Parts: sequence; structure tokens; C-alpha cells
Amino acid sequence: MIRHLTTTAIILMSICFNQSCVTSSKTSGITINDSIPSGTLSFLTTRDGNFEIYSMTADGKNITNLTNNKALDFWSSWSPNSKFILFYSNRDGNNEIYRMDADGKNPINLSNHPSNDYLPEWSPDGNKIAFTSDRDHKSREIYTMNKDGSGVVRITENEFFEEVPTWSIDGTKILFTRQIKEQDDTTHAANGEIFIMDADGKNEKRLTFKKGYDSGAKFSPDGKRIAFYGPTEDKNFELFIMNSDGSEIINLTNDVLEDYSPSWSPDGKWIAYSSGTSEQYDVWVINVETRVKIRLTNVPKRNETPVWRPDKKKR
Repeated sequence: MIRHLTTTAIILMSICFNQSCVTSSKTSGITINDSIPSGTLSFLTTRDGNFEIYSMTADGKNITNLTNNKALDFWSSWSPNSKFILFYSNRDGNNEIYRMDADGKNPINLSNHPSNDYLPEWSPDGNKIAFTSDRDHKSREIYTMNKDGSGVVRITENEFFEEVPTWSIDGTKILFTRQIKEQDDTTHAANGEIFIMDADGKNEKRLTFKKGYDSGAKFSPDGKRIAFYGPTEDKNFELFIMNSDGSEIINLTNDVLEDYSPSWSPDGKWIAYSSGTSEQYDVWVINVETRVKIRLTNVPKRNETPVWRPDKKKR
């Protein structure tokens, strides 16, 4: 496990106001107001009693319930043009993949399969969707389909549990987590590692070789780095950044809270993520360079899995 350490003294600051919090862990000479995140994020929350998909602006304001359904709604993936959001839900009895308008209207069941489908992710061109399913194996494998739900293709076929497929910036590769069972491992969670493969499932390559369960890998907007989460040697979950080839792993968050589910801002300067304890999780953002952390939610429920909306200026 590689922990990130600076060669100069680290300054720790915390400023809380109006139920929000800004925390900085950085070297001297950098102020906490270097930059302010902008844009819109989707996220999951149980603030209304069950898991729903909400949106908010990057300052933690303008919070809106998008799904507003009695069923359990999970995950979110923005279409490249920001007009639609993918998610999965059990509102039809089993977990199915849905598409809704960005304002939550017109939900459509895309998968329509008696098995369970999870974790949909738009391709960069908006024409394909990667997802996981137990339709052919109980451990879940990775599939792709057209944006309308047609043309389903199974692209992994093995005995391992796999999750969180996400696309490379050019759409030619897919990152994913595979649960590897070591011969001397008697635990259920086993060892989750980050892999990459061609979009058709060929040419698999393992990128991480860490102890513990690593997952949630996503490419930076320039495609040069990958953010993911995983445990440290003391078994606390943190956010990590590595080069696109798996080299130079850096502990980004380095704190006492459990950190999960990174999502890059469109400009690559910030990462939104889930952070907290079993009592309460909230949505935070962290500046990749300065390590400034800003807490966006503060509700005594679960607030997690934030995803940044694509930048309209780049479409």
C-alpha cells in the first residue's frame, strides 16, 4: 500500500459555516479559496426514507428529488449531452436499468429482463451502455447494450464477481473491478482489483495489486489518471489516484473517515465523493491539487455516490 506524504510540513485547517465545512490538507503558501467548484451533481440519498436520486449544484444548494418513487432507486450516469440520466431500480420487482430525463421525467425501463441488472454507464459518444448483470451467472458479469436497450452483448465470462464498468475517454476501453479469490483467503469479500479491457472484452490487463477491495475506478477528463477507492494498511477506505497504466498510486484523501465513489469534475480539478461513517455519509468534493475538501451535504442520513454532470460548454 502506498500512502501519500509531502516533504514539507502539512497544514491542517477546518472552517465550518452554515452547516457546511471546508477542510484543507496542503502545504503552506496555498490559500483555501484557490478555487470554487461549479456545475451540477447527481447523488443518492435516503433523506426521504428510501434511496432516491437527487441533484444539486456544486455549492450544495438547489437540491432536487429526481426519482421520487417508493421503490429503491440507485446509481446515476449522465448522458454525454446531459439530457438523460441512467439508473437502476427495483420498481418493477427486480433490478432493471432505467433512463430518465435530466429533470427526472419520463423514466423508461431499458433492460426489461427477469434477472437483475446494475450499474449502467454511458459510453462517451452516448451510443452504448455498459452494465453488470446476473442474467448468465450469479456472480454478475459485464455487458454492453445500445442506448435504447437493444443489442445486449456479454463481454466477460468467468467465475468472478465483477462490478462498476466505466469507459475510457475515447470509448475504446472499459475499467472494472474484479473480485479475486486467493487460494489462502477464507473471507467473502476477497481481494478486489482494478482491471482494464477493450470495449469488446478482449485484452484484459490488471492495473492494481493492492491488498483489500479496490473499486469505483474512473478516468480523469484528460485520460491520464484514474481515481478509485480502496483500503489502506489500517483498513480505512480512502480515495486514490494513479496513472492510467496503474503506476504511482497516491492516497488523495488521507483522513479518518471512510471515503468512496469518486467522480471527476468536468475540468479535472475536483473529485466528488462519499465520506463518513456507518452513522452518516455525506457528499464532499476535494481539490485534486490543493487537497481542499468541501462538505456539500449535512443530513443525518445516507448521502452518497455523487456524479458530476458533463460540461455543457464542451458539447
